[in-house]
Amino acid sequence: MPVPKAGDQVPDVTLYEGTPLTQIQAGSPPVNAVQLRDVFKGKKGVLVNVPGAFTPGCSKTHLPGFVASLDQFKAAGADVIVFTAVNDPFVLTEWGVVNNAHGKIRFLADMHGKLAEAFDVVLDVTEKLGSKRGKRYSAVIKDNVITHFNLDDGLTCSLADPTLAQLKEV
Repeated sequence: MPVPKAGDQVPDVTLYEGTPLTQIQAGSPPVNAVQLRDVFKGKKGVLVNVPGAFTPGCSKTHLPGFVASLDQFKAAGADVIVFTAVNDPFVLTEWGVVNNAHGKIRFLADMHGKLAEAFDVVLDVTEKLGSKRGKRYSAVIKDNVITHFNLDDGLTCSLADPTLAQLKEV
């Protein structure tokens, strides 16, 4: 699939949702597989990908903007906001915890880079981050149909404010 555009379907990929370390209990799986299409089925929401949890731009600007605007996203009709990254689910979950976003935003790990591949947004940052990741983007989605896709070449169009403005159009 080439880089998504308005009207494209959300791909059928498996992502992974972790349990915060303080909530892991014996006998309960600490990681659950989640089908991305199930997350957006019959829902309106936002999907955001970052190159990595705890990276400077993602931690200082990207995620905090969405956390600060949660009420505005809900008022605009967002049923769900999902952050993904090519990270393991424990790292991504704890990133949500330390940013006071766990339970408000879903953090779904693209452990094997399948979503990055499906969207044709693989970013080779092996020299800096040790592996291939996904480029920074946001997408507005309604019932598994992408209405807006914002592929960033820096840290601008996938931020909270422009994504919120697009969500209000849907």
